[in-house]
Formats: sequence, C-alpha cells, structure tokens
Amino acid sequence: MNVVGIIPARYDSKRFPGKPLALICGKPMIEWVYKRALKCKKLNSLIVATDDQRILKAVESFGGLAEMTPKECQSGTDRIAYLAKNLNYDVILNIQGDEPLIESEAIESLIGLFEEQKDLQMGTLITKMKSKKDVENPNCVKVIIDKYNFAIYFSRSPIPYVRDKKPSDFTFYKHIGIYAYKRDFLLQFSVLPQGKLEKAESLEQLRAIENGLKIKTSFVEKWIGVSVDRKEDLLKVEEKIKKGGILPP
Repeated sequence: MNVVGIIPARYDSKRFPGKPLALICGKPMIEWVYKRALKCKKLNSLIVATDDQRILKAVESFGGLAEMTPKECQSGTDRIAYLAKNLNYDVILNIQGDEPLIESEAIESLIGLFEEQKDLQMGTLITKMKSKKDVENPNCVKVIIDKYNFAIYFSRSPIPYVRDKKPSDFTFYKHIGIYAYKRDFLLQFSVLPQGKLEKAESLEQLRAIENGLKIKTSFVEKWIGVSVDRKEDLLKVEEKIKKGGILPP
C-alpha cells in the first residue's frame, strides 16, 4: 500500500496571516510539522501543498518537498485534491499544518486502519477530552462514535447531551483533524457541495456524514498536540516543548 502525506499550508489565514512561517523555538511551524510527520515509517512520501512562494522556499530550505496550488482552493481538502489528481497513491493523508507537535505514532495508527480494513474509504483520529474547559470550548471539536468506531456526528457543542449523569461522569471524545482517504474517494468527496450541517458547524467532515459516507476513527491514547489557531497558541506550544524536553526538528 502506497501512502502519501500532504500538508496544506495557506499563507493568508484570516485569524493568523503567515501562520505556517511563525517561529516556534526558532524554527518555522511548517518545519516542525513536516519533520515530525516525516518520522512516520509508513509514509512513502510527504508533500507541502501551498499557495505562497514564501512557504515553498521555506520548505525547500530545510530539505522538504513542496508543490504550488492555486489560491482559489477554498480549503485544505481542495488543496490536497488538486495535487491528488496527478498522484498515484493508494491512501492520501491530510496532515494539518498547524499541529507542530504531531507524533508519528498517531499517523501510523491512522494508516493502520486501512491495513486492517481493505475497503475503508476515510479515516480520522480521536482522543479523550481532558477537561470540562475543553468540552465547552467550541474550538475543540467533539465527536460521537458507534460501537464499530465509525463517527456518528461531529460538533463544536458538547455531544452527546448527558441527561441523567453529570457531564464529568461521561467520556467525551475530541476530534483530531487529521484525515486519510482512498485516492478516488478523496476526489469524489472534494467535489460534493456543502450541506446545511457543514455550513452550520463550519466543519468540513460533516459533508461526508451528510452524504452517508463512513468515517472510521482511530483512538490516540496520549495526544500532546496543540492546534495553533491564533498567535497566542504559539506560547502554549513552546511551553509544552520546554516542559516535555522536546527537541527542535
């Protein structure tokens, strides 16, 4: 099974322009993501898909592989699908460019879903919510799964509603926004129109749910990642790096 990881990296983020090039302990974030993902032995190739020459040059400067994609691409999935049309891989991973502490073991577990289930079309990662604050945080996406570990629904609201017990007595699952697709499925998925649920929650993965497409989840026991949405999140990442003794890439 041939597997490629693609890291979408857009420069003109509304909340954080130039985010992929933001420095974390002296290294651009895109370098952290790329080199930590590159440790995954199950990846046959790793590519940054960007719309900006500054990002492309930064990736090439540390020895990475990057490809230009049109600025018109509306999402990371669109950017990945643009490259996928000309790539010959069985499975394509969407590795978020704002997860600088991503661990290779998590990526390997996601790829493992496709090794275990040959007809699987789409997979993603989940982990346990660690605090009530995370459960109530709309930036921490929640997911509920069935007994076969397929996603039932994703939401920015706490789900499910726990009626007869305290929320603290229930295990809430956090969605980690890293995806894997069979190539043909990705090309099909990328051209589907946005549905009402996707627009309401602003969650792209709900497009699959609305169209009756299955998403298998892989559980990550220990997730140390910090998703960088705003500049202040960089301090959280650097704090984890210093406390955890994590070496720069």
